[in-house]
Amino acid sequence: MIIFFKYVLLGLSLAAPIGPVNAAQMDRGIKYGFWQAWMVGLGATVADALYMLMVYMGLVSYINTPFIKTFLWLFGSFVLLYTGIETFKKASVERKSIQQDYTVHNSRSFLAGFLMSLTNPLTILFWLGIYGSILAETATKYSLESLLLYSAAIFSGILLWDFAMAIVSSSFRKMLADRILHGISKLSGLSLIGFGFYFGYKGISFLLS
Repeated sequence: MIIFFKYVLLGLSLAAPIGPVNAAQMDRGIKYGFWQAWMVGLGATVADALYMLMVYMGLVSYINTPFIKTFLWLFGSFVLLYTGIETFKKASVERKSIQQDYTVHNSRSFLAGFLMSLTNPLTILFWLGIYGSILAETATKYSLESLLLYSAAIFSGILLWDFAMAIVSSSFRKMLADRILHGISKLSGLSLIGFGFYFGYKGISFLLS
């Protein structure tokens, strides 16, 4: 049981660092409430699950090639820049209009989180380094059932963090003044744009190398 909770904490530590998904969750929670923020995190978690499966099946080496990584950096840059600019523009909309747009489809939030995580080459390195080492260690010491259990524990930690982010961001929506909410939303947009430029820089560097 102690080992299980250790892997839950590992999942929390994997999800906690500030990144595009956390910034998008904060923005969605402030604008549209808990479910939209939760769907962003859920989409990102599904992308994580795909990469975890690829590591387990030994397929990650095929997507870790320079060409694929360059494509992911550049496409990820496009996704982040587009999302960041849209977020920054919508942050200037009056609070009343934001409430009227509360019916934004869950699928859009899910897809946003999914694409942000899927097109992030750091996610590949993350799972290759973290889960790859766990896979190597667990396979030599424990059974397949234990490996599946510990993998589930990691995802429990990730989902727990996403749930916490959704609660916190949606609580801000109720507690803070409109001007502060708009400021936080603009900051989230600028953060996404910043990540987008970073991804673009890395993609061009790979392209020219």
